[in-house]
Amino acid sequence: MKRPTPPIEWADDHIRIIDQTLLPAEVKIVEIRNAAQAVDAIQRLAIRGAPALGAFGSLALVVALDEIQPRSLSEAHGRLEECRTLIGDARPTAVNLRWAVDRVIDQATNNADDLPALRAALIREAQAVAAEDEAACNEIGRLGHELLRDANVIGTHCNAGRLATAGTGTALAPMYAKAEAGEPLRVLASETRPLFQGARLTAWELNDAGIDVTVVPDGAMASTVLSGQVDAYIVGADRIAANGDAANKIGTVGHALAAREAEIPFYVAAPTSTIDISLATGNHIEIEQRDAIEVHEIRGSRLTPEGVAASNPAFDVTPNHLITAIITEAGVLRAPFKDSIAEALSRVGRS
Repeated sequence: MKRPTPPIEWADDHIRIIDQTLLPAEVKIVEIRNAAQAVDAIQRLAIRGAPALGAFGSLALVVALDEIQPRSLSEAHGRLEECRTLIGDARPTAVNLRWAVDRVIDQATNNADDLPALRAALIREAQAVAAEDEAACNEIGRLGHELLRDANVIGTHCNAGRLATAGTGTALAPMYAKAEAGEPLRVLASETRPLFQGARLTAWELNDAGIDVTVVPDGAMASTVLSGQVDAYIVGADRIAANGDAANKIGTVGHALAAREAEIPFYVAAPTSTIDISLATGNHIEIEQRDAIEVHEIRGSRLTPEGVAASNPAFDVTPNHLITAIITEAGVLRAPFKDSIAEALSRVGRS
């Protein structure tokens, strides 16, 4: 199995990322050297995927600090506090971004007494965030592989693989594990709005890794599932409420409903950092509303009549009763999710 180019790399004084908006036509490496470039990359989806946003946002704090060349520790702390919201809130639904930014800032500022030590602490904690996500992906892959061992055809929505994490992925990690084990595998990837992340990104990275993948129009996936062509479904998540309601890319709810009707498992795969226990239910998850131009146009070509309005929510929330299990690095969580989530967070030191 081939291994794709890593989506995020730290290069001493800047970040190198794949511009995911250009895939699959072009694999372009972009250098991020200041806060504005980092925020732009996040908002236009050059970098995306909740865990990857956490890893990227952590490193973006370093370039943002370097950008102003602070002369005192207090000036540096002030800059980082600005970035807590500037970078941390650049995309509202993905909880990992703000979680990682808060963690790195708090850890670094509490454990450094001069500017060189502060910068080193930022880098060290940012790299720890990425390393922990990589380890979480490996464990999610192992646990998901066990659940999906007898599934030959697997459906997925959006992109939750190497491009969306600091490791092998969340929803795609079990697929990589199955491929490495030499098991039969065919992946059905739905197109996925708002920027066709399934058609462009999941299809690209799985094909690049030598895994059999077929792109299915979003509107055709439900009938494909109901016709018995899919053995199991697995998706990622950008935020999971305390009761197990899970926000993922828009359209996920339809796939979950089809899976329930077809009586096949519907799994959500995500690290525990994606769980937001401050939200009792998914009704409280803020849904990002993106620019209507993404509906009106594709690569600059107008699709809709002038003067017609468009709605462009980036996510929807799948109710917990449609989810068979949530696969995390702390174990496979099942209903009642409020209890299993609380137990999992306790195991990783969160409460």
